[in-house]
Amino acid sequence: MAPRSETLASIPVDDVTLEGMLEIPADARGVVVFAHGSGSSRKSPRNNFVAEVIRDRGLGTLLFDLLTEEEDRIRDNRFDIPLLTDRLVAATEWLWDREDARNTPVGYFGSSTGAASALRAAARLRDDVDAVVSRGGRVDMASDVLDEVRAPTLFIVGGADTQVLELNREAEAKLSCEKDLHVVEGAGHLFEGEGELEEVADVAADWFARTLK
Repeated sequence: MAPRSETLASIPVDDVTLEGMLEIPADARGVVVFAHGSGSSRKSPRNNFVAEVIRDRGLGTLLFDLLTEEEDRIRDNRFDIPLLTDRLVAATEWLWDREDARNTPVGYFGSSTGAASALRAAARLRDDVDAVVSRGGRVDMASDVLDEVRAPTLFIVGGADTQVLELNREAEAKLSCEKDLHVVEGAGHLFEGEGELEEVADVAADWFARTLK
């Protein structure tokens, strides 16, 4: 396995500091920034599993808290998509300012409500974001900006997560960029069945490995 640098990240945004972990393998071809869903954090076991698979493909990862612990106690903040989008953009700009990530292609991996902020950030940053992957994403919460997304975008949805699957199909139809929708057959919203999260990780890592160059 390629050696990598691990950095405890403290990302200043407005008047708060967001905590995270940045891991970049040697000669990384890109960095994937994670946008967690409501009530989740950089410690999410699902996203950390996916991140490990992505790093094994020679890409870096940044997992960070979009909210401070105090902010997360206020439930409405978890669904404040404009706020979460601002935080994701700020973390991306922080990443670009680092010597070890300057000029490195960036992708977003968004889960549930985090997918909405990932798509909104990609729409705002346009050609500066190189890929987006949504896992069980509430992509309907970004429906008004989908036609502005330029980055190749992959939706991953559980086949048994019927309502979210329909929302993702509608969102995919609105995209004019390179796009795909991958259905994990029989999976629910959390991909808890045997092999389901592994499929999510492999499909996402393949997408990022191909698009982040």
